[in-house]
Amino acid sequence: MDSDPQKRQRGLEVMASVYGWPDVGDGPGDFFGYTVEHLFAEIWEREGLSYRDRRLLLIGLLVGRGMDDVLGLQLEAAFGNEELTAHELREIVIFLTHYAGWPSGAKMNSQVETLVAKAERG
Repeated sequence: MDSDPQKRQRGLEVMASVYGWPDVGDGPGDFFGYTVEHLFAEIWEREGLSYRDRRLLLIGLLVGRGMDDVLGLQLEAAFGNEELTAHELREIVIFLTHYAGWPSGAKMNSQVETLVAKAERG
C-alpha cells in the first residue's frame, strides 16, 4: 500500500473522533493503513450521512450479524460521543429485537444496561 501521510493523519483524527478516544496511535501493516486511510479518512467523512446515521446503520448490521464483541465498542462510542442517549439506546434494543431475534436483543440489552449503569455510577 502506498501511504499518504496527510490522509493517514486525517484518518487517525477521524478514527479518534468516531470512537471518542483522546488519541489513536499509528499501526503497522496494510490492513491498518487501509482502515485509517480509506475507511476513516474517506468513508466516514463522505457527505450525506452524519456520524450518528452511520453509527445507527452499523449498530443494526452488527446486531443482525450477531457480532456482539464489536457491538459493545459501537455502543460505548455512540453513548460517549452523545450521538445516542440512554433512552434512544433502549429504544433501539426494543426495535432491533423484533427483527434480529430475542437472543440478539437480549445480549444487546445487557450491553446497553451495563453501559448506562456504568455511566450513572460516574
